[in-house]
Amino acid sequence: MADRPVAVIEKRLMDVKLGEMGSWLSGRDFTPNGLLASLRRGRDAYYNKYINVRKGGIGGVAMCLTGYVVLSYVWQYDHIKHDRIRKYH
Repeated sequence: MADRPVAVIEKRLMDVKLGEMGSWLSGRDFTPNGLLASLRRGRDAYYNKYINVRKGGIGGVAMCLTGYVVLSYVWQYDHIKHDRIRKYH
């Protein structure tokens, strides 16, 4: 089944061809309320994609643990380096 054709005004910016850019821009709402609504839609899309995820996993915990290990190594590097040099003297 083929997808139905979508009006240029309803397309997303990444789906608009260069020849359709003028008609796409003329269909946008550049009033203060329209700009506010587009900012709100963008914030909601970001929130739903990155903050309000449906399933969590071990990735976030592993990232925090890895960051803690790297940060503690950076903080202790001078001490570790000093012990390494002093080891055989």
